[in-house]
Amino acid sequence: MKPLDPTGLKRLHREWRRETNGRLALVLDSVQSPFNVGAILRTAAAYRVEQVWLAGTTPSADSSAVQKTALGTDRFMTIKVVERAVDAVESARVEGYRVVGIELAERAQPLHALALGDATCLVVGNEDHGVGAAVLRACDDIAFLPQLGKVGSLNVATAASIALYEARRQEWTSE
Repeated sequence: MKPLDPTGLKRLHREWRRETNGRLALVLDSVQSPFNVGAILRTAAAYRVEQVWLAGTTPSADSSAVQKTALGTDRFMTIKVVERAVDAVESARVEGYRVVGIELAERAQPLHALALGDATCLVVGNEDHGVGAAVLRACDDIAFLPQLGKVGSLNVATAASIALYEARRQEWTSE
Protein backbone atom coordinates (compact mmCIF):
# COMPACT_ATOMS: atom_id res chain seq x y z
CA MET A 1 0.00 0.00 0.00
CA LYS A 2 1.41 3.40 -0.94
CA PRO A 3 0.03 6.94 -0.77
CA LEU A 4 -1.83 8.26 -3.78
CA ASP A 5 0.16 10.26 -6.30
CA PRO A 6 -1.20 13.67 -7.45
CA THR A 7 -3.20 12.07 -10.29
CA GLY A 8 -4.71 9.52 -7.91
CA LEU A 9 -5.66 12.27 -5.47
CA LYS A 10 -7.39 14.24 -8.23
CA ARG A 11 -9.39 11.16 -9.25
CA LEU A 12 -10.37 10.41 -5.66
CA HIS A 13 -11.52 13.97 -5.01
CA ARG A 14 -13.41 14.08 -8.34
CA GLU A 15 -15.33 10.91 -7.38
CA TRP A 16 -16.39 12.43 -4.04
CA ARG A 17 -17.40 15.71 -5.70
CA ARG A 18 -19.76 13.70 -7.93
CA GLU A 19 -21.35 12.18 -4.79
CA THR A 20 -21.90 15.60 -3.23
CA ASN A 21 -24.79 17.83 -4.24
CA GLY A 22 -25.92 19.37 -0.95
CA ARG A 23 -25.32 23.00 -0.14
CA LEU A 24 -23.35 24.05 2.94
CA ALA A 25 -22.80 27.48 4.46
CA LEU A 26 -21.31 28.87 7.66
CA VAL A 27 -21.85 31.82 9.96
CA LEU A 28 -18.95 32.81 12.20
CA ASP A 29 -20.41 34.75 15.13
CA SER A 30 -17.56 36.86 16.54
CA VAL A 31 -14.90 34.17 16.25
CA GLN A 32 -11.97 36.25 17.48
CA SER A 33 -8.79 34.35 16.67
CA PRO A 34 -7.61 34.92 13.11
CA PHE A 35 -5.95 31.50 13.21
CA ASN A 36 -9.29 29.86 14.07
CA VAL A 37 -10.97 31.80 11.25
CA GLY A 38 -8.25 30.69 8.83
CA ALA A 39 -8.53 27.06 9.90
CA ILE A 40 -12.32 27.18 9.53
CA LEU A 41 -12.05 28.68 6.05
CA ARG A 42 -9.55 26.04 4.99
CA THR A 43 -11.82 23.24 6.21
CA ALA A 44 -14.82 24.96 4.63
CA ALA A 45 -13.04 24.91 1.28
CA ALA A 46 -12.23 21.22 1.71
CA TYR A 47 -15.93 20.41 2.31
CA ARG A 48 -17.18 22.72 -0.45
CA VAL A 49 -18.92 25.32 1.65
CA GLU A 50 -20.55 27.78 -0.73
CA GLN A 51 -20.91 30.78 1.51
CA VAL A 52 -19.46 32.11 4.76
CA TRP A 53 -20.76 35.07 6.72
CA LEU A 54 -18.19 36.74 8.98
CA ALA A 55 -20.18 38.52 11.68
CA GLY A 56 -19.46 40.77 14.61
CA THR A 57 -15.80 40.90 15.65
CA THR A 58 -14.69 38.08 13.33
CA PRO A 59 -11.49 39.17 11.53
CA SER A 60 -11.57 39.78 7.80
CA ALA A 61 -10.67 36.88 5.53
CA ASP A 62 -8.00 38.96 3.84
CA SER A 63 -6.10 39.79 7.03
CA SER A 64 -2.56 38.41 7.01
CA ALA A 65 -3.13 36.39 10.20
CA VAL A 66 -6.23 34.69 8.74
CA GLN A 67 -4.41 34.04 5.47
CA LYS A 68 -1.50 32.44 7.34
CA THR A 69 -3.78 29.50 8.16
CA ALA A 70 -6.35 29.71 5.34
CA LEU A 71 -3.59 29.61 2.70
CA GLY A 72 -5.76 31.35 0.10
CA THR A 73 -8.59 28.81 0.31
CA ASP A 74 -11.08 31.64 0.87
CA ARG A 75 -11.10 32.10 -2.92
CA PHE A 76 -13.21 28.91 -3.21
CA MET A 77 -16.27 30.35 -1.46
CA THR A 78 -18.30 33.53 -1.23
CA ILE A 79 -17.50 35.48 1.91
CA LYS A 80 -19.82 38.18 3.21
CA VAL A 81 -19.08 40.49 6.11
CA VAL A 82 -22.03 41.53 8.26
CA GLU A 83 -22.22 43.51 11.44
CA ARG A 84 -24.72 41.23 13.20
CA ALA A 85 -24.81 37.44 13.09
CA VAL A 86 -28.62 37.56 13.37
CA ASP A 87 -28.66 39.28 9.97
CA ALA A 88 -26.44 36.52 8.55
CA VAL A 89 -28.85 33.88 9.87
CA GLU A 90 -31.76 35.64 8.20
CA SER A 91 -29.82 35.94 4.92
CA ALA A 92 -29.00 32.24 5.04
CA ARG A 93 -32.64 31.37 5.59
CA VAL A 94 -33.72 33.62 2.67
CA GLU A 95 -31.19 31.75 0.52
CA GLY A 96 -32.89 28.46 1.40
CA TYR A 97 -30.62 27.15 4.15
CA ARG A 98 -31.77 25.42 7.31
CA VAL A 99 -29.74 27.19 10.02
CA VAL A 100 -28.23 25.07 12.79
CA GLY A 101 -26.37 26.65 15.70
CA ILE A 102 -23.55 24.51 17.08
CA GLU A 103 -23.59 25.18 20.80
CA LEU A 104 -23.69 23.47 24.18
CA ALA A 105 -27.10 24.88 25.10
CA GLU A 106 -30.46 23.89 26.54
CA ARG A 107 -32.64 21.92 24.12
CA ALA A 108 -29.67 21.28 21.83
CA GLN A 109 -29.73 17.90 20.13
CA PRO A 110 -26.72 15.78 19.18
CA LEU A 111 -25.77 16.90 15.67
CA HIS A 112 -25.79 13.35 14.33
CA ALA A 113 -29.45 13.00 15.48
CA LEU A 114 -30.62 15.88 13.25
CA ALA A 115 -31.48 15.05 9.65
CA LEU A 116 -29.77 18.06 8.12
CA GLY A 117 -31.12 17.92 4.59
CA ASP A 118 -29.65 19.28 1.40
CA ALA A 119 -29.05 22.93 2.36
CA THR A 120 -27.55 23.53 5.80
CA CYS A 121 -25.94 26.60 7.31
CA LEU A 122 -23.96 25.93 10.47
CA VAL A 123 -23.34 28.70 13.01
CA VAL A 124 -20.29 28.65 15.27
CA GLY A 125 -19.41 31.26 17.86
CA ASN A 126 -16.89 33.08 19.94
CA GLU A 127 -14.13 31.08 21.61
CA ASP A 128 -15.17 32.14 25.13
CA HIS A 129 -18.87 32.99 24.87
CA GLY A 130 -20.07 30.70 22.08
CA VAL A 131 -22.94 31.62 19.78
CA GLY A 132 -24.85 34.66 21.05
CA ALA A 133 -28.26 34.14 22.67
CA ALA A 134 -30.12 36.22 20.05
CA VAL A 135 -28.41 34.24 17.29
CA LEU A 136 -29.38 30.93 18.91
CA ARG A 137 -33.00 32.09 19.08
CA ALA A 138 -32.85 32.91 15.35
CA CYS A 139 -31.57 29.44 14.40
CA ASP A 140 -33.91 26.72 13.15
CA ASP A 141 -32.17 24.13 15.34
CA ILE A 142 -29.44 23.97 17.93
CA ALA A 143 -27.07 21.03 18.02
CA PHE A 144 -24.07 19.95 20.03
CA LEU A 145 -21.18 17.60 19.41
CA PRO A 146 -21.21 14.79 22.00
CA GLN A 147 -17.96 14.53 23.94
CA LEU A 148 -16.80 11.67 26.09
CA GLY A 149 -13.72 12.99 27.84
CA LYS A 150 -13.28 15.32 30.75
CA VAL A 151 -12.78 18.37 28.55
CA GLY A 152 -15.76 20.74 28.64
CA SER A 153 -15.64 22.03 25.08
CA LEU A 154 -13.78 21.95 21.78
CA ASN A 155 -11.78 24.61 19.98
CA VAL A 156 -14.16 26.43 17.59
CA ALA A 157 -12.15 25.46 14.50
CA THR A 158 -12.22 21.81 15.57
CA ALA A 159 -15.96 21.96 16.29
CA ALA A 160 -16.63 23.56 12.90
CA SER A 161 -14.59 20.84 11.19
CA ILE A 162 -16.47 18.03 12.91
CA ALA A 163 -19.83 19.67 12.17
CA LEU A 164 -18.97 20.17 8.48
CA TYR A 165 -17.87 16.57 8.19
CA GLU A 166 -21.09 15.36 9.84
CA ALA A 167 -23.19 17.40 7.41
CA ARG A 168 -21.39 15.81 4.45
CA ARG A 169 -21.40 12.34 6.04
CA GLN A 170 -25.18 12.48 6.34
CA GLU A 171 -25.45 13.31 2.66
CA TRP A 172 -23.05 10.56 1.61
CA THR A 173 -24.78 7.88 3.70
CA SER A 174 -28.42 8.83 3.02
CA GLU A 175 -30.34 6.59 0.71
